Amino acid sequence: MPEVLRAPLVVEFPFTRSLGPVQSAFLTGLRERVVLGVRTSDGRILVPPVEYDPVTAEELRDLVEVAPTGTVTTWAWNHEPRRGQPLDTPFAWVLVRLDGAGTALLHALDAPGPDAVHTGMRVRARWAGDRTGAITDIACFEPYDGEPEQPGDHTGEFTDPLAGITAPARLDYTYSPGRAQSDYINALSERRTVGERCPSCRKVYVPPRGACPTCGVATAEHVEVGPRGTVTTFCIVNIKAKNLDIEVPYVYAHIALDGADLALHARIGGIPYDQVRMGLRVEPVWTEGARYPDHYRPTGEPDADYDTYKELL
Repeated sequence: MPEVLRAPLVVEFPFTRSLGPVQSAFLTGLRERVVLGVRTSDGRILVPPVEYDPVTAEELRDLVEVAPTGTVTTWAWNHEPRRGQPLDTPFAWVLVRLDGAGTALLHALDAPGPDAVHTGMRVRARWAGDRTGAITDIACFEPYDGEPEQPGDHTGEFTDPLAGITAPARLDYTYSPGRAQSDYINALSERRTVGERCPSCRKVYVPPRGACPTCGVATAEHVEVGPRGTVTTFCIVNIKAKNLDIEVPYVYAHIALDGADLALHARIGGIPYDQVRMGLRVEPVWTEGARYPDHYRPTGEPDADYDTYKELL
């Protein structure tokens, strides 16, 4: 049996957005231990507040304070919390209709087990000690058997309102390539680049996908391409990526390897970024022990004629 390749992969970036008057007031209120909803023209109180009525599309601006106590309307038990979730011990995801609100808020409920949770149970917000103006300013909800707390009369006006937020987005997953990509990766470990030829249109695709994207038929015939190729298009990167030890600016390009009918992408080095151009002839540069080229550099050959790569743009 061939080795089944697997690799952990992480896609992560900070998502930054500005806040309108409604979301700014809601998040600033959480920072101040105040929960705000918004009143619709027919008297409904929406929590979390939205800028437009989901029923009538009417613009909403009438902010109303609601209580930090409420009732669970539905729930699901999370027996194995993941990284970044509100609690690191098992908890319940709950929809809580806060006292004074007409809609429910999704959050975590700290409970000893699923037997302790039920629809209709009373809960209260547990505030985080360090609050910054985020939904996590409510650390979680907790069971509550006291009288409903009375909301204040806050109007949503704050002296230091939030103007924007930065929310981290992250996806952790394990990637396992199929037969075609495994062959491609194994060939790279031998410093060879292998594509597959379509039996119908005869085009060679690199990296191979196991099927022709044009004809839709299976591919299996291996074709070694390159190692040299031609820059077809490129971009100049000016923002440094996290955990990537490459100084900006640098160039990332699509490269049509000799013998391939599909351009792959790679970094261009060994030349000033402002001298990279379409048609530049390049070759791979390997580092000791690497399973793939570190970057591509100019070969010193004359630039390729445009007609030789225009179909690969």
